Formats: sequence, structure tokens, C-alpha cells
Amino acid sequence: MNGMWRSGFLALLAAGVVGVAAWLVFFSSVLGVREVQVVGNFAVPAQQIRQAAGVAEGRPLATVDVAEVRSRVMAIRQVESAAVSRGWPGTLVVRVVEREPVAVVPVGGRSALVDRYGMVTEIKDVAPPTLPVLRVSRPQPGDPSAAAALAAIGALPEGLAPRVAEVLAPSPENVSLRLKDGRRVVWGGGDRPADKARILVTLLERPADTYDVSSPDVVTVK
Repeated sequence: MNGMWRSGFLALLAAGVVGVAAWLVFFSSVLGVREVQVVGNFAVPAQQIRQAAGVAEGRPLATVDVAEVRSRVMAIRQVESAAVSRGWPGTLVVRVVEREPVAVVPVGGRSALVDRYGMVTEIKDVAPPTLPVLRVSRPQPGDPSAAAALAAIGALPEGLAPRVAEVLAPSPENVSLRLKDGRRVVWGGGDRPADKARILVTLLERPADTYDVSSPDVVTVK
């Protein structure tokens, strides 16, 4: 009988411990959110990201829907990607990658800065001089011509990109670059971008008006 009583008592004690632990984790503020830590932001203020996350201080960390928080943070226009994780005992960590502008689209006398996907990151009165102007008929995400032009910009080495004044793409297979010194580069389609960029760097050492790298195996200089 004593053995049965002892077993029952231990089972009750174990259930009580589990219940207290569950209460601490899921209902109590003891393991609640004390800090929303923002990592990876440069242009977007951390406070803006915390406000978008919308997690109240003291909320049990275990009950925070990290997918929902991520979705709210992703609604910030300048955020390209976000990851949300729990840092016990009381920290919610939000890691973001911000959109980086790579080109400028003129809009009503102002300049819309767009990232590699064609998403507008911000609108400025004066465009940064290091970004090329994007010349396409439909400068928006998903447009094939815009995507081809932005891919060409992305393929350029760091030292060459600031020398480009504008990128034109009347079609996805007819991309061209105009350098700030007036020289023209015929880029062509989106095939073999790394080869085109590498060859172009070498060709630009030769004086000419036009450099055609649309077919990297047979380049021409005029």
C-alpha cells in the first residue's frame, strides 16, 4: 500500500512540476519578451522594425508567432528578407536584409531608387550620382526587360558599375549601357553575364566608341 501511495504521490508531484513549467513557459511573463533585438539594419531604424513586429513586452516568448512577426516586418518597403527567432529566456531576435538600390527610375521630376528586383526602396528629389538610370518601358518588378537590365547592372564589377550613366532595355535581349564618358556597350541578352563583365573590363582599356559583348566568344570594338 505504501508503494502505491508513494507512486501516486510521485506521479502527482511530477504532474505538478509539468504544470508549473507549462504555466511559466506559455502563460507567465517570467519567460516573457524583454527585448526585441534587431540585427542587420542600416537604413531602416530599429524602432521602426520593432513597431512593425508588434510584440508586446512581457508576452510569453513561447507564444509569439514568429511567422506572423516576419510577415509584418517584411511589409516594410526597404526590407528584402527577414528571419525571426527566439533567444531564451526573453529575447526575440529579428534579422533583416535591407534592399540595396542599384538603379534610378525618373518619376515625375523625382528619382525612384530600385533594387535588383525592381522594387522601389525610396524616392529622392536628387538621384545619387553613383547609380545608373534605368531606361525601360515598364520599370516594375516582374517586367522581363527591367529584369534583364537589372541583371546586367548586377553583373558589373564594383569598380565599373559607378561609371555607368544609364542602362537601356527596349527588350530583354537588347540591353545596352551608356557610360558617363559617352561610350556605349552592347550587352545583349541575359546569357553569360559573368563572361560579358569580365571581357568588358578588358575591352574598356582600348579607346573606342562602342563595345559589343553580346556574344562573348566574338566581341567587337568600334
